[in-house]
Amino acid sequence: MELDIQCEEMSPSRWAELLTTMKSCKTIRLDDCNLSSSNCKDLSSIINTNPSLTELKLNNNELGDEGVEYLCKGLLTPSCSLQKLWLQNCNLTSASCETLRSVLSAQPSLTELHVGDNRLGTAGVKVLCQGMMNPSCKLQKLQLEYCELTADIVEALNAALQSKPTLKELSLSNNTLGDTAVKQLCQGLVEASCNLELLHLENCGITSDSCMEISTVLRNKSSLMDLSVGDNKIGDSGLALLCQGLMHPSCRIQKLWLWDCDLTSASCKDLSRLISTKETLTEISLIDNNLRDSGMEMLCQALKDPKSKLQELWVRECGLTTACCKAVSSALSTNKHLKVLHIGENKLGDAGVELLCEGLMHPNCNIQSLWLGNCDLTAGCCATLATAMATKQCLTELDLSYNPLEDEGIRKICEALRKPSCNVQQLILYDILWSSEVDDELRALEESKPEVKIIS
Repeated sequence: MELDIQCEEMSPSRWAELLTTMKSCKTIRLDDCNLSSSNCKDLSSIINTNPSLTELKLNNNELGDEGVEYLCKGLLTPSCSLQKLWLQNCNLTSASCETLRSVLSAQPSLTELHVGDNRLGTAGVKVLCQGMMNPSCKLQKLQLEYCELTADIVEALNAALQSKPTLKELSLSNNTLGDTAVKQLCQGLVEASCNLELLHLENCGITSDSCMEISTVLRNKSSLMDLSVGDNKIGDSGLALLCQGLMHPSCRIQKLWLWDCDLTSASCKDLSRLISTKETLTEISLIDNNLRDSGMEMLCQALKDPKSKLQELWVRECGLTTACCKAVSSALSTNKHLKVLHIGENKLGDAGVELLCEGLMHPNCNIQSLWLGNCDLTAGCCATLATAMATKQCLTELDLSYNPLEDEGIRKICEALRKPSCNVQQLILYDILWSSEVDDELRALEESKPEVKIIS
């Protein structure tokens, strides 16, 4: 049994009612519920008396160090079987880390700890690392985003990595590590016996200077499937170094996020080679890089390669125009694997989307999710979009936000939604102006087709 509640103010009577339910729950999720340390006393008792409880998610609540201390009393009891603990943005400080260290040292059932968005600091996380080094600790996933960490944390992390072969996921995004620390971390990862599958280093002050070391990790850790270095100024030269590791035969990367990395069309030659030859790669994010039409055309050529198995491509805000849409359309009509295309915030225009729809309606195309928000679209392209919606049954999600479609365009989209052949289940229409009459039509459509969710 699961209890999953978000964004609800907890009155005493409502809380008492939920406590009864919690006694038999396997999963409890109470994000954004205005919980405090006093609620943690009750939750500690639940942890102690409910041996079936394996996941506890309490993100975005003002628990504080006192609340965590209460929780850990329950976590330290022999009857506790908790596996996943989420305490993101719970107003914790380094004081909580000593208590959590005790849990890591004594509770082998705990395999996931998410404590991002808390001011733990380097000193606090060093204490957590001591707990990880205990032989009883079987931690597999550690999330430390936005924890105010500095370069000084790496020595403690590397020591923990050396002693923890179970660790599979490590997220250190949004901490001011810098190149020197990242180089040291990569050296530790190569030497450690852990089989890391996920490494997130977004916004960590990385430049091209540490990309060779990250590339070495890619070559040596065939277990690594998910790498995110977005929001770092690695540039084209850094990407070229990364690709040396990514292209290595032992690399088995599946998900690669390179958003806002100061890449230009010059990187697209290496990226194209990666997309066309690395059959394990299924998702790549290049959002907010200045790829331009020439770069996108190279990527599209790679997508047409039979070896390409890419399923998700994110190229939002990449300086694209109508000029690249013929190439995108050709890729859509050739690549049977691509299911998600985020190409919003580019100046595609009506003419560009008309071209995209030609590829979209090809029998080979299996797109499920298409994002075209803020693409300078008008009602002029909506008839073609409506035809695509009504004929392409694999298409289940469409984003047209921030485009001046007006009543005429929205009505054409609605006509498509009403057709039995249309399988769109989520239509996103943020910041589009329409009349009250059209608003009534949208509400009536949702009532007549409850499986359709219109978000505006």
